[in-house]
Order: sequence, then structure tokens, then C-alpha cells
Amino acid sequence: MSQARSSAGSSGWLAFGGWMLVLAGAFNIIAGLTSLFRPDYYVVAAGELLVFDFTAWGWIWIAVGLVQVLTGAGCLSGQQWARIAGIGLAGLAAIGHVMFLAAFPFWGLTSIALSVLVMYALVVPDKDARA
Repeated sequence: MSQARSSAGSSGWLAFGGWMLVLAGAFNIIAGLTSLFRPDYYVVAAGELLVFDFTAWGWIWIAVGLVQVLTGAGCLSGQQWARIAGIGLAGLAAIGHVMFLAAFPFWGLTSIALSVLVMYALVVPDKDARA
């Protein structure tokens, strides 16, 4: 006898997106801590940033990173709200990295690419897919 398959299959893309969201969140937390404790690490002075200063960016990246890590865990557990929030957070992080680009150009471009990949990985699977 063959077993009946459930309509909600597992998705490698969803698992990948969840883990990448956790990883991007961890990277953003590290960037936030660096902005708070080592602002001299970045390429430009605080006055040359597009908006805010390094202290403000530090708190922004820590907050976004923590929410990304929690949302990534939600994606891995198959929560639909987490997929939607993860797409929004990845878009928000990409926009933030554009504004922070002058401080750390290579890492900013890498983070933007990672954010776009996360958005794709969370959009592609079926609505009922599980990680």
C-alpha cells in the first residue's frame, strides 16, 4: 500500500530562506555592535553617512537583526506570518544597506544581494509548503 501524500510538501527553498534570514539577522547584529563599539572600523566618518550617525545605525541594525533571527526561526517552523514578515524585513534591510553603503561598500552590496536571495527563497514555495 502506498501512503497518501499531504498537500503541503516540504520545500528546500523555504528552509534555505529561513536559514539565510537567520544568517542575515546575525550579520546585522554584528554590524550593529560594530557601529556602536568600533565606529572607526568603517570607511567614512559619521558625518559622511547618508542619514543618521553610527550610534543610530548600530541600534537600527541590532533591532532589525534580532527581528530577522526570530522571523527566520518562524519560517523554519512553517509559519505563514513569518514568510510575509521575512520578505518585508529583507526588503527593509536591503534599503537600509543602501543608505549605509558609504560606510562599508563591499559588505553593503553583499548584504543587499543576500536580502534579495532571502526574498526570492521565501516567495517561491507554495503557500502551504513547510521547511
